[in-house]
Amino acid sequence: MKTHPRAGLKAIESDLIDCKKLENAYYNKKPLKDEKDTYVSFGTSGHRGSSLKSSFNELHIFAITLAIIDFRKKNEINGPIFVGMDTHLLSKLAMQSVLQVLSFHGIKTLTSEKEFVPTPALSFAILKHNRTNSQDNLSDGIIITPSHNPPEDGGIKYNFTHGGPSEESITKFIENRANEILFSGLVNFNEFRSQSYLMSDSISEYDFLTPYVSDLSNVINFEKIKASNLKIAVDPMGGAGLKYWQKISDFYDLNIDIINKKIDPQFSFMTLDKDGVIRMDCSSEYAMNSLLEHCEDYDLLLGNDPDFDRHGVATKAGLMKPNHFLSVCIDYLFKTRTEWNKISQNVGKTLVSSLMVDRVAKSNKLTVYEVPVGFKWFVKGLLNHEIGFAGEESAGASFLRLDGKTWTTDKDGIILCLLAAEIMAVEGISPQTYYNSLEKKLGKSYYTRIHLTANKKQKDKLLNFLESNFKHKFLAEEKITQVLTCAPGNNEKIGGIKIETDNGWFVARPSGTEDFLKVYCESFISEDHLQKIIKGAEKIIYEIMH
Repeated sequence: MKTHPRAGLKAIESDLIDCKKLENAYYNKKPLKDEKDTYVSFGTSGHRGSSLKSSFNELHIFAITLAIIDFRKKNEINGPIFVGMDTHLLSKLAMQSVLQVLSFHGIKTLTSEKEFVPTPALSFAILKHNRTNSQDNLSDGIIITPSHNPPEDGGIKYNFTHGGPSEESITKFIENRANEILFSGLVNFNEFRSQSYLMSDSISEYDFLTPYVSDLSNVINFEKIKASNLKIAVDPMGGAGLKYWQKISDFYDLNIDIINKKIDPQFSFMTLDKDGVIRMDCSSEYAMNSLLEHCEDYDLLLGNDPDFDRHGVATKAGLMKPNHFLSVCIDYLFKTRTEWNKISQNVGKTLVSSLMVDRVAKSNKLTVYEVPVGFKWFVKGLLNHEIGFAGEESAGASFLRLDGKTWTTDKDGIILCLLAAEIMAVEGISPQTYYNSLEKKLGKSYYTRIHLTANKKQKDKLLNFLESNFKHKFLAEEKITQVLTCAPGNNEKIGGIKIETDNGWFVARPSGTEDFLKVYCESFISEDHLQKIIKGAEKIIYEIMH
């Protein structure tokens, strides 16, 4: 992907969404039975779309909420449902629609109309409720967010009673039922539009913020952070956790400056991402440029995406790569969390994450649990304390409490940022310097992701490829050691192919919404070897698709 000429520069008027147009489309555009792109479709992170494309509109949210109600009845989930949203414009509109349907059906709902709700705070609330309630009063949740997606997008995700992203059997039920409701003609959607949830006895205000922040001391060593007096800058990137950072700073008496306190559905304060789009991606140096301008003024700089399930960590040397920081976290946590030794010696990683994770795990005598893309694969392990740390290359992770018990079962960008501060306070070096020491000991990683054009027919060929049909013996002049179409950790389909050698690998996965493949490549030899892996990957993928 070529870098846009204005990447890293502040957005201008022509980059901003038309809020009125987006709102009108939400209420007036409708899904069409003969256009599959307008159907409800749950990917790895719920249903996402834009009202302008008729893929995220009022009727979608009505139908999805009804489908969730049906799922709850079928599975006898009788406790209150927690509902939260991030700061996207469509999140606010969808929140109203969700509450209208829940109120109409008298579903006991705990939400916050005063505050935005980060994804980890919703997961925390579900787990907190379910720890102290019986099986016939369990709770679940709905989080309304398209994550780091552009301002014109909307998203909605269902978290099951385990507090984390729902497994495929659940999302498939919700998806199928929602589409059935949308196009059956049997539901009168007007009855929801007239429902005033503000007057409903079934909707109650819930404080997500205070219990979450006050319990953070059971996950992070704040005494060390406070004693170090680190000078920390935070950019919430206009997201749901702004007040969480303010509360954390006050509650634990930390030296934190919040660089950006603006909440704006246009996200007009953002700098453009690599492709010239406004995207609140805290792992992108272009999107984080407003924060990175302050690198020389702070010991540590931290950022999050709009629903706060991702983390960005920067030092005076600049923004850390997500894979690098995940490796640092694993090495540090399993050396310092002594209680974990009695409970878990397992590290969760997605198969597109760096091989450095495996090398760090091996050096600490840990077992790697490698799964397909999607945090849902880590939920059970975190819930049962079988996985101490679980992370994705896209800067999403979570880990156990100090005592080895469950914290959240969804990604938590807040605790990852705070862990960066703890590491610096305890080790006396920046997380980047820590990673450099790992590289000296375990080898240097050369990692990249590229896109290859592919139509639906070609993507289907890749998805249906059989390992037994693979004929190649070498990749980038190294002998191929593994050909995978299922993840080694749980034997689930990876939705593509992974080819490994002793010192490198690549993964090819089709995009679910666009005509391209995502191809992840890594070498532990050199940049030149990485380029050979890319060329080899392109050749192999081309042969598979043709």
